[in-house]
Amino acid sequence: MPVRIVNLKVNGVDQAFMAKPETTLLLALREQLGLMGTKRGCAQGACGSCTVLLDGAPVVSCLVPAVTIDGADIATVEGLADGPVLSDVQQAFLDGFATQCGFCTPGMIMSAEALLARNPDPTSDEVNEAISGNVCRCTGYAPIVSAILDAAQRRRRRTGSEEAAL
Repeated sequence: MPVRIVNLKVNGVDQAFMAKPETTLLLALREQLGLMGTKRGCAQGACGSCTVLLDGAPVVSCLVPAVTIDGADIATVEGLADGPVLSDVQQAFLDGFATQCGFCTPGMIMSAEALLARNPDPTSDEVNEAISGNVCRCTGYAPIVSAILDAAQRRRRRTGSEEAAL
């Protein structure tokens, strides 16, 4: 199969690049688009380090052939902050010391973003289920779960404050 041009919207920006059939979304993001926030872990879809949002759903980008998602909307950890202002989830991870070594953090944050988009008030069990595909080799899941619950609360407070101001 020949090289193809793939068009994606990545973090709200239209991007086009050449991809071979074996080019994964992970490789395209890191090597062709220069987005190094998405980490390469096991490269077999088992660790979740490379999790990004594909049309709003979390996927392990190491298993997604880039040529199969032409026209898709991709969100990576780089696209969450608003300039120097971190997203609720990013700030909660930082404040709650949930980043640990940091290698799994982008994937954890993207899984958390997907969860909070569909469920703004998750339980601890729902958070555990949402990040079950993400492996933390530091074995410190408690701060991660707490950070996600904190981010949910921050987001609900902010949204409630914005609604009250209207």
